[in-house]
Amino acid sequence: MSAEQPRTVLDRLRSVSWYGDWEVSTAHTRSRALLMREYMRRAALWAQACGARAEWPFFDVTEFVDPALSLDPDVEAELEEFLTRTVPTPSTARTCRGAVRWAALVAKRDDPAGLPDPYEPLLLMYERGGGYSIEEFIDLYGVMIPYGNFESNLQAEPFLTLEPSTLDALDQDAEGRITYYAKVDDGYSRNSPLGIVRRRVVGREGLEYDEAFTRNLRWEPTQYLRRYELGENEVDHVEISEREAATFIESVTNRLAGTI
Repeated sequence: MSAEQPRTVLDRLRSVSWYGDWEVSTAHTRSRALLMREYMRRAALWAQACGARAEWPFFDVTEFVDPALSLDPDVEAELEEFLTRTVPTPSTARTCRGAVRWAALVAKRDDPAGLPDPYEPLLLMYERGGGYSIEEFIDLYGVMIPYGNFESNLQAEPFLTLEPSTLDALDQDAEGRITYYAKVDDGYSRNSPLGIVRRRVVGREGLEYDEAFTRNLRWEPTQYLRRYELGENEVDHVEISEREAATFIESVTNRLAGTI
């Protein structure tokens, strides 16, 4: 079996700052939370498909999909040494082992079970500020998110926009409580809006900052919401989810880059 793909994943794991760079993790709190929630959703899909509900959420999918799977001996030895020396918690080690073994499974047979890659969101989350710890909530070192239950994660809205540029845009100046809006008009629906804006409410004083995602591929100040509230702007808007905002950001980025 080829060792190239599993070794690539192992190298990604080796590059993670597991014990935390607080500034990095707090700068990526929004994307890390979205990525962890997407991992929880995908893990629930796989647990349901494999009859592994009791193992959810932090488990090695390959043990159920292909119990006989084996890694290249050199990669396996390096992986186990890495896990023993570096990875901070048993549940994190299970997912790291699962991610490397998943790469071997994909190299062996494409598109196992027709479900999404369970580990890519988690790998991205690790790369954007380290691991996590488990208490009453999942602590991502800068933000805590609830577990939810198996059913709520199984039915959660997918987060499929995993491009680093999209994740970076979600994290840009993302302080405070954020609400996203899609600008709608004739020919522009919430699924294909004229543009998107966000309002951030920061601090106990409730300071408001309104920003539009622009052709510069970043959030920049806008007077759109203020003008709308004063009746000076006829373009309407609807509130959208962070995931919908991410889809728009990625589509604009790809269009301006000429990839679509």
